[in-house]
Amino acid sequence: MVPNWYLPKKLILLFDIILTITSLLLAYLIRFDFIDFYDLFWIKEYDSVITGVPSLILIRYLSFLAGRTHKGIIRHFTNDDALRIFYTVSIGTIIIGTLSILKFKFYDGSALLPKSVIIIEYLGTLFFLTSSRLFVKQSFTNRNKKAGKTINVLIYGSGKMGIITKTTLERDGGNSYNIEGFIDDDPQKEGLLIDRKLIIHPKNLNSQLTKFKINTVIIAIKDPSIVNKKKLIDICLKNQVKVKTVPSVEDWFDGNFSAQQIKDVNINDLLGRNPIKLPKKNIQNDLINKTILVTGAAGSIGSEIVRQLLNLQPKKVILLDQAESALYDLNQELKRKNKSKNTEIIVGDITRKERLTNIFKSFRPEIIFHAAAYKHVPLMENNPTESIRTNLLGTKIIADLAAEHNIQKFILVSTDKAVNPTNVMGASKRSAEMYCQALNQEHKTKFIITRFGNVLGSNGSVIPLFKKQINSGGPVTVTHPDVTRFFMTIKEACQLVLEASSMGNGGEIYVFDMGESIKIIDLAKKMIQLAGLKIDKDIKIKIIGLRPGEKMFEETLNINENTSKTHHPKILIGKVSVVNLLDINKSIEKLKMFIKSQQNDQIIKQMKEIIPEYISNNSEFSKFDK
Repeated sequence: MVPNWYLPKKLILLFDIILTITSLLLAYLIRFDFIDFYDLFWIKEYDSVITGVPSLILIRYLSFLAGRTHKGIIRHFTNDDALRIFYTVSIGTIIIGTLSILKFKFYDGSALLPKSVIIIEYLGTLFFLTSSRLFVKQSFTNRNKKAGKTINVLIYGSGKMGIITKTTLERDGGNSYNIEGFIDDDPQKEGLLIDRKLIIHPKNLNSQLTKFKINTVIIAIKDPSIVNKKKLIDICLKNQVKVKTVPSVEDWFDGNFSAQQIKDVNINDLLGRNPIKLPKKNIQNDLINKTILVTGAAGSIGSEIVRQLLNLQPKKVILLDQAESALYDLNQELKRKNKSKNTEIIVGDITRKERLTNIFKSFRPEIIFHAAAYKHVPLMENNPTESIRTNLLGTKIIADLAAEHNIQKFILVSTDKAVNPTNVMGASKRSAEMYCQALNQEHKTKFIITRFGNVLGSNGSVIPLFKKQINSGGPVTVTHPDVTRFFMTIKEACQLVLEASSMGNGGEIYVFDMGESIKIIDLAKKMIQLAGLKIDKDIKIKIIGLRPGEKMFEETLNINENTSKTHHPKILIGKVSVVNLLDINKSIEKLKMFIKSQQNDQIIKQMKEIIPEYISNNSEFSKFDK
C-alpha cells in the first residue's frame, strides 16, 4: 500500500545539505585523484577547508531556503521542480565563485575554494538533488504499478495545452497517472519525443493502445478537427479505452488548470459535426434594451434562451412558466450568477387568457419567445385534448395578445415533428405554426417560426433516459434498430432561435441544418462504451418497438416545402403555403367545443382536416386516416 504521509520539509532540507557535503567531498577526491586524501585535504588545503567549506555549506543552505527546493512533494517531482533546483544551485555557485574571486583579488590572495572543487561540487549537487528525487518518484510509480493503481494515459495534442496537461497530471495526479505519450494528427511529428514521451500518429493508434496498455486518452486540443476527433473517439471505444477531455482555457477555474477539471468526453462530441457558432452583434442590436417575454422559461430550451438573452443587455426578461419548482431553481441559478437583476419571475399557464392579459398590461413586452409546449410524443398521443389545448390554443391566446398589443416580434419555437406529422404532438405544433403564419398576414407583429430537431440533454430526451438506464445497470431501451434522429445541442438551438429572431421579417419558418441524422442505437452503444462498460456483457440493449405516433426518421421540410438561403449557411427559410386566418379560426372554434367535451376522436378528425398531411403512425388514430 502506498503511504499517504509526506517527509517533513526540514528533513528534506537536511538531506539536501548532506548531499551537498557528499558532492563537496567527492569534488576534493577527484581533485586529488583519490590519492593521499587525508594529507592533502587537511594539510595542503587546510586554509580553504576551514573557511571555504563552511562558507559553501552556509550559502547552499540559504539558497535552498530562498529557492524553496525542499518544499516540493518528492513523489510528485516535475520538470518545474528540476528547473527550480537548477536555478537555485546555479545561483548559489555564482555567489560562491564571486566571493572566491573577491577574496583572491582584494583580501589575502587566496581563493575561497579551488575552481575545480567549485565546478565539480556544482555538478555533483545538481546531480544528487535531481537524481535522488527522480529515484523516489520512480519508486512510488513502480509501487503503484504493482498495486495496479496506475492509469496509463495518452494525450491527444502535443501542443502547449497537451504539455500543460501532462505537467498538471504529474503534479496533481501524482503517480496515479502514467503518461505514455502524445497523439498528434501531424504526420511529420510521428516518432518525435516530448520530454522523453513518444508522439504517435492516429493511423498507428490501434497498435499503440495495445502496446502501452492504455486505459485513458485525454483530448487536450483547443479546437480539434471534428472529423479527427470523432475518429479518435471511435478507435478508443472499439479498444475499450476511456476518453476524457480538457476544458477550454476560458473555463479554467480562475485561469488555473487542475487535474480535477478533466471530464469525461461530452456526448455532444458524438454529433459528428462542428458546433454552430454565431456572432452576437446582430442579435444584440435587435434585443438590447428590450423587454422580452419568454414562455416555458424553466424548460430546457426556454431556460437557455433566458441565459443567452441576459448576456445581450436587455431592459428586462420576463420568465413565465407553470412549473414552479423548475422556475425557482432557475431563479436561484441566476441569483448565484448575479444575473437576476433584470428579470421578472412569473408563475402562470399560457392557456389562461386573463393571466396573460394582466402580464401584457403590466410589463408591456416588446418581443416574445414562445417555448412553452407539451412535447412528449407517447404522452400526448394518450392525451390529445391537453396537447391541442396547450400547444395550439395556448399559442393562439398568446399570439392574439401579441397582435392586439402590437408586439414587435413573436418567435414560435417549433419542432421537426411538425413536418408530415404522424402523432398528436407534431400535429399540434404544425397547427400552431399555421395559425401564427395566418396571423402574420393580418397584423403588424412579425410572427417568426423556428423549427429544429432533437436537443441533446433536454428534459425528457433520449440522452438523459439512456444515462439513467446505464447508471441503473440497464437494459438500454431502443424502439427500433433503424430509427434515426437529427440532433443539436441546447446552446446551438437557442443561438439559432435568437439569430432567426433578429433576421426575421415575419411569416418565415426557419429551418436549421443539423448535419446528418444519427442512428439511436449507435448513440446508445457509444454512451455505454463511454461509461467504460461492455455492450451485452455489462449493459444490454433491448429493442422495445416503435411507440404510438413515433416516426422511423424525422424531416425538416415536407415534399411541398422548398427553402431559400439566408446570410447564415446553417439557417434556411422554408417556403410553405399559408392558410387563411378566417378559415383556421373556424376550425379552431370547432376544436374548442370538442376539447370542452373531451371528445378525443372528434379532436383528431378535426386536426386531420386542418392538416391534410397528418397521417397517424402506429397509433389508434390511424383509423381516421383517409
